[in-house]
Amino acid sequence: MEIRRATVDDVRAVAWLACLLWPHHTLLEMEEEMEGFLNDSDSAIFLAVEDGAAVGFAQAALRHDYVEGADHSPCGYLEGIYVIEAYRSRGFATQLLHACENWAREQNCFQFASDCEISNNASLIFHLKCGFCEANRIVCFIKEL
Repeated sequence: MEIRRATVDDVRAVAWLACLLWPHHTLLEMEEEMEGFLNDSDSAIFLAVEDGAAVGFAQAALRHDYVEGADHSPCGYLEGIYVIEAYRSRGFATQLLHACENWAREQNCFQFASDCEISNNASLIFHLKCGFCEANRIVCFIKEL
């Protein structure tokens, strides 16, 4: 298992993995979005690599705006994390998370935050197992005008 910071040369692999996490996006949309993040000094993407193939990724960013439960700014934020199903339960996600947390520390962050859908029990369990404390639960609303 290798965990390494992604570069622009990795944009296709990152975008493909991101499409597995967020399937409502096209590969082209994800390539454009991920290239922007890879070129942004306020974000970092890490890849989990096994036998030369990318099998997971994690995206972290610095959030300077309000972060639920945080009392320091900037706050490191786990924007997304995904490991291909065949590679789960082998420590890849935890190692990706640690890489993101270390990057946030290097950016002078004192806290690291994340979120998940209220119905995503697997993500909730992962976060709690990795030392996150639940800060709040919300229900979001929208209304057409």
